[in-house]
Amino acid sequence: MKCFNFLLFLMLVQAAVFGQYSLSGVVSDPAGKPLSGAHVILPGLSKQLLTGIHGEFKASIASKEAQTVQVTYIGFQRISQVVLADQAQNLKIILSPLTVITEEVLVSSSRADEKSPLAYTNVGSDEIKAMNQGQDIPYLLNYTPSFVATSDAGNGIGYTNFRIRGTDPTRVNVTINGVPMSDAESQMTYFVNIPDLASSTDNIQVQRGVGNSTNGASAFGASIDLQTIKLNADPKVNYSSSVGSFSTFRNTLSASSGLLKNKLAFDVSMSKISSAGFIDRASSDLKSFFVSAGYFTDKTILKATAFSGFEQTYQAWNGVPSVRLNNNIEGMNQYESDGLYSHQQTLEMLNSNSRTYNLYTYKNQVDHYRQDNTQLHFSHQLNEDLNIKASAFYTHGRGYYEQMVPGQSYADYGLTSPLVNGSAVSNSDMITRKWLDNGFYGTIFSMNYRKESNILTIGGGATVYDGQHFGRVLWSKAVGYANPQLEWYRGTGLKKDANLYGRYSVELANHLTGSVDLQIRKVKYHIGGYDDKLRDNTQDHNYSFFNPKFGLFYSPTIRQEAYLSFSRANREPNRGNFVDADPLGKQPTFETLNDIELGYKFKGSNYVIGVNVYDMMYANQLILTGQINSVGSPIMTNVADSYRKGVELMTSVKFLKNFQWNVNTTFSQNRIQQFVEYVEDWDNGGLKENKLGATDIAFSPNLTANSTLSFRACKSVEISLLSNYVGKQFIDNTSSNDRMLKAYFVQNLRFDYRVTQKLFKDLKFKLLINNFLDKKYESNAWVYSYLYNGQRNKMDGYFPQAGTNFMFSVSVGF
Repeated sequence: MKCFNFLLFLMLVQAAVFGQYSLSGVVSDPAGKPLSGAHVILPGLSKQLLTGIHGEFKASIASKEAQTVQVTYIGFQRISQVVLADQAQNLKIILSPLTVITEEVLVSSSRADEKSPLAYTNVGSDEIKAMNQGQDIPYLLNYTPSFVATSDAGNGIGYTNFRIRGTDPTRVNVTINGVPMSDAESQMTYFVNIPDLASSTDNIQVQRGVGNSTNGASAFGASIDLQTIKLNADPKVNYSSSVGSFSTFRNTLSASSGLLKNKLAFDVSMSKISSAGFIDRASSDLKSFFVSAGYFTDKTILKATAFSGFEQTYQAWNGVPSVRLNNNIEGMNQYESDGLYSHQQTLEMLNSNSRTYNLYTYKNQVDHYRQDNTQLHFSHQLNEDLNIKASAFYTHGRGYYEQMVPGQSYADYGLTSPLVNGSAVSNSDMITRKWLDNGFYGTIFSMNYRKESNILTIGGGATVYDGQHFGRVLWSKAVGYANPQLEWYRGTGLKKDANLYGRYSVELANHLTGSVDLQIRKVKYHIGGYDDKLRDNTQDHNYSFFNPKFGLFYSPTIRQEAYLSFSRANREPNRGNFVDADPLGKQPTFETLNDIELGYKFKGSNYVIGVNVYDMMYANQLILTGQINSVGSPIMTNVADSYRKGVELMTSVKFLKNFQWNVNTTFSQNRIQQFVEYVEDWDNGGLKENKLGATDIAFSPNLTANSTLSFRACKSVEISLLSNYVGKQFIDNTSSNDRMLKAYFVQNLRFDYRVTQKLFKDLKFKLLINNFLDKKYESNAWVYSYLYNGQRNKMDGYFPQAGTNFMFSVSVGF
């Protein structure tokens, strides 16, 4: 807690004196028409304003120093000018129309704007470039409010995971350019499938809570929308190379044609990342490319985008048992005596490093996957108030994970026991591959109308997912041969999803805007074939959801803004929930979330203070209770009542000219009202029931905090201290301190040096020192509990994160 006091102090920092000088004006087009909703940016003060219905803006400034004023508006050229103190009032800023329409319209329907009544954070291109050194997208977002990132390999490369307000990725709607990225069946997002996506990303918006109705499935707790690189007016080439701890290397080459003949533009990038990982053998071999071609006029955009990723990662999914982390020799030996590990596996665990131990030793225990993404976007401005846009996409993924599995029964694979020396052999070590081959395609569309304070969006989409799940036995020790075509199961999944939404906002009174957002969504899902336990999974599910949202946004002065909203979202179970359910037991049903959000922001002359209060109330949330199905696999069960309530505090302050401090903290309570736990009874068979009453939801820390303190030593050098605090988390839903992740406070240092010279357009050096205080911590875990010999035991896996490590990179622009 002492570590956190430092961050808490930052949240209480407020400016003692308000600005004594005023900067005001009106933004209009050449005909004198006011431009409502134009962005007025004061980079010297780290402030951003939004013009009112009459194009007006006003800001307080702390001194008579000259200020740079930048103004942007969709469809108009960006303007930047320096304003002296005696000229800072009643400015008349006239924007000229662009010769080509800007690409913000491609994501406008899925994005929150300055008057949206919800909690969101924008991460711009400069911040992405500063953070990006090859780690996955969750690590670039790790300093946004209520965000927690974790890595299987321990260094942020390869498989990563994240949670927002404790909500896991299966409940977070992720889109790229408005196109759904989340897997339709598992509802997971695997950023590892598109390595180094950050190098092709211009900006990201994270919406917390239900958020806007957007294309694809409803968000059930949060949304992440990425926009890939936008039109570069001038040609450029950039090469970036990084080297770091754990034999990590990254090389990225990108090029842009600029605007050719004032209409055409092309962009391309290629990337390769390799790393040995912090955990033993947790290596990553990652490759990707990105290509886009665009046709631009003053009213139309036609853009084709293709990007592909390949990943081969050595499996580090099992984690490190707590008995190994704590050097508990008796506990490690108990793994063998209870039949959890073989004698050889127990010896390997006893002789391993306590923080880097990996259960898997088979040389080809890998996850191998490729994903190809193709998008076609069209946007056309019909008149100054109305534009339409439509997108079509196709995503194809295929790959497998390979495993050495000891002591397997041939009968469990539907195979006849082979004869060896005249005798039937019923069990053998085997090498298997579990495959996934899937296609995901569809279309999304929207019509966007804006007339003074009236903003209307009507949109929707339709998608189809067609997946094949199958397994093959490559080799068995008893027979000693390889047969890569020996298939033991095959299952299918066909999911059709369609939605239609309308969103309307209008100024109800002076400074008060009201909005309504209504979505209808229909899902048709067929599961067929058999799973790896040879169970027939044939089943059909149909859902019709209505997801309403209502909000108010109030801005009494240029300094203040507040909002209040209510949103409802519904989520269908994923494939795992359906196929793992006990056919003779209670079947999973859909979840419902009612979300109330209240926010307030105050903008001072050199600081911004914000607060969000949220109350997320769940009906039938799916959670793990310890129940198992007929073959011993864990199943998720609907619980009647649960909730997440919290307060998010944000502060941004600029002081002493060269210091910028951004801090956010979340205090929350995440509870299941009446939790019943089930523990497998090895002594007597069956399950033992424990009624525990109100408990904490797993992986939902009651306290998180982030701080980014940046110091610009001179024009070319910037030094940043990045701090991340995550409170304790329970790894099951029992609120037991025996099954818990300890709180951790981690600090990173980043050095940015930009060289001024004539040979290159841009030359930058970056050094990132992660966890420079060498904090030992674990950011994720799993647990399985059982009763044996009259006492409760557990099998678990924790995911230790790397100690002090570094990444150094150089970027050259031509």
